[in-house]
Amino acid sequence: MSKIKKDYQITGMHCASCALTVEKNLKKIPGVKEASVNFATEKASVEYEDKKLDDNEVLASVKKSGYQAEPVAIDIKAEQQQEDSKERVIVKERNQFILSLILSVPIVILSMILMDHSFQSRVIQSLLAAIIQFYIGFRFYKGAFAALRNKSANMDTLVALGTSAAFFYSLVTTYIIEGDVFYETSALLVTFIILGKWLESRTKGKASEAIKNLLYLKPKKAVVIRDGQETKIPIEEVVVDDQIVVRPGEKIPVDGKITEGYSSVDESMISGESLPIEKKIGDEVTGATLNKTGTFTFTATRVGAETVLSGIIKIVEEAQGQKAPIQKFADTVSQYFVPSVLGIAIITFLVWYFGFSASFAHALLTSTAVLVIACPCALGLATPTAIIIGTGRGAENGILIRSGEMLEIANKVKTVVFDKTGTLTQGEPSVTDIVSLKPDSYKTEEVLRLAVSLEKKSEHPLAAAVIKKAQQEKIEAQEVSNFEAAVGKGIVGELENKKVLLGTKTLIEEFQIELSKDIIEQKTELERQGKTVIILAVETAAIGLIAIADKIKKTSAEAIKGLHSMGLKTVMITGDNQKTAQAIAKQVGIDKVLAEVLPEDKAKEIKKLQQERVRVAMVGDGINDAPALAQADLGIAMGAGTDVAIESGGIVLIKNDLRDVVTALKLSRATFKKIKQNLFWALFYNSLGIPIAALGLLKAEFAGLAMAFSSVSVVLNSLLLKRKKLK
Repeated sequence: MSKIKKDYQITGMHCASCALTVEKNLKKIPGVKEASVNFATEKASVEYEDKKLDDNEVLASVKKSGYQAEPVAIDIKAEQQQEDSKERVIVKERNQFILSLILSVPIVILSMILMDHSFQSRVIQSLLAAIIQFYIGFRFYKGAFAALRNKSANMDTLVALGTSAAFFYSLVTTYIIEGDVFYETSALLVTFIILGKWLESRTKGKASEAIKNLLYLKPKKAVVIRDGQETKIPIEEVVVDDQIVVRPGEKIPVDGKITEGYSSVDESMISGESLPIEKKIGDEVTGATLNKTGTFTFTATRVGAETVLSGIIKIVEEAQGQKAPIQKFADTVSQYFVPSVLGIAIITFLVWYFGFSASFAHALLTSTAVLVIACPCALGLATPTAIIIGTGRGAENGILIRSGEMLEIANKVKTVVFDKTGTLTQGEPSVTDIVSLKPDSYKTEEVLRLAVSLEKKSEHPLAAAVIKKAQQEKIEAQEVSNFEAAVGKGIVGELENKKVLLGTKTLIEEFQIELSKDIIEQKTELERQGKTVIILAVETAAIGLIAIADKIKKTSAEAIKGLHSMGLKTVMITGDNQKTAQAIAKQVGIDKVLAEVLPEDKAKEIKKLQQERVRVAMVGDGINDAPALAQADLGIAMGAGTDVAIESGGIVLIKNDLRDVVTALKLSRATFKKIKQNLFWALFYNSLGIPIAALGLLKAEFAGLAMAFSSVSVVLNSLLLKRKKLK
């Protein structure tokens, strides 16, 4: 049974430990094969085999963990609603911080500036601190209780224990026994942590701007013709086969095909082509692209979640929601982090109180500082925030990265293999030379006539070139009987009761047709020019040569040079003979050539390269090269503009520009450099901060402030990826 995957939006998580708790409970649901929860994107991805898996089971499991969930939207409108919901969370965090700050100011003035220790002052402080502790800080108790119920501990546990220790100690010394109060400690702790959460939400929002930018591309209205009248309706109400009118300056609402009129369309958001593309009747148009000049009517062919834009958004969201393998390290550390901090805090209290005979208040506040300076959030954000920004930057540059795993693999690639036709070359071969080997019996026109008669039944790219040439020369094909295709070698048939062969030297030799030295020399000379040469034979004699050339893309040589500058090895794989392949490889600067490889053998050649213990990337068109793309450690599919649904590639290049291979690999390296930096600083911060707090060198409230800004600093470091020069 095939696996099904569904995503859910989770709300209420405060650290990586929260995400691990949700993930653990989701995996317990019967039928669930795999579950992954991403703290940074606040999404859960659930993989199961039972089509009847009820959303309510998932929602109940998340609720049991102490959080809320809802299925991820599958249409643009719902996507926008979820983005709006995130904005509301940011506003709520800001408002709670402002309220907490307003309530904290009088406490700080009374306790730290006026030094007012009167009973009346303490009562006022206790009331203000209680509002902060139990209204604004209620979330921490709720999260800590949920963690306790799940037999775990998280950031909420640390904050709830730390702030409660300061608050309840102060409450006792106010109303029961005489002693110092520390209401400012509990109040400022909550205030600073809420400040950190607000800033964290804002910076996380900036990290995921790519999705918002894509959503904003979509127009909100469409003009459709219904009952003979033009009517403006919300884009969500457009259905397949609707007739839609688009005027100059308007965005095209959905994907479709022009039925009336003509115009030029700015497709830069899809193809990267800066110049507008001329569109006429029969041409396809893509939703969210911009109509520049004329008015036209088109038939809607793909709407809602089926449009190209929706496909792009889906790929980016999936990539941002999945974990990279390196995340397992952070998850393992997070799993033991909070219990370890609780243990260190208890030891700190005991050592200070019993070992150094410190006051109960000093020992308590020192252990509180240990609790609140520890930051599992920074570890939880280190990997996913960098991946969110990395995949987002990729989307902005027409590079769709399917997952964090693919991004990590791209970082380790050492060899890049290119398919030739349609990848290094334009994929539109044309006939350059027709050579008659027996001019007395077969003129060049006759050579072309026999060739096109065979090729009209072939689906090979070279066949199109021969057919096109025959059309230009106004030569008509004749009917061929007993047609047979020899994959990777050529074609055979009978014409005018004679056996006719057209193909490679291998095919000709299989039929024991002798090729003279002169024929071989002519063929070799054409191949030295980078042309593919096919041989035409009738019965037992070769009678003609047809040379076909496929123009090399202007960006191919530049892309290969860019990969070499990164220290990568380049390989070209093709069905062409060795001489032709070498000639093309020399023009673009390819290191190694794998020639005369049959289509079904390309994957085997990739496997051989992998046996050299290097990570191999394969660049192809995503359709003909599917097996090789799947075999490679990283498949990079040339998307040809709107074909973003290619399943074979771990990375899809929308713009069909080979230079984007270099950009994609540079982006992966930059992203993983940021991940390593984030993990280092998160671990360094905790390794340094906890001992400083345990030694009593940091007041608890400032420890809370340090904790708040540690997670923010990780996100800010990831945001620097936006400024990284990739080209």
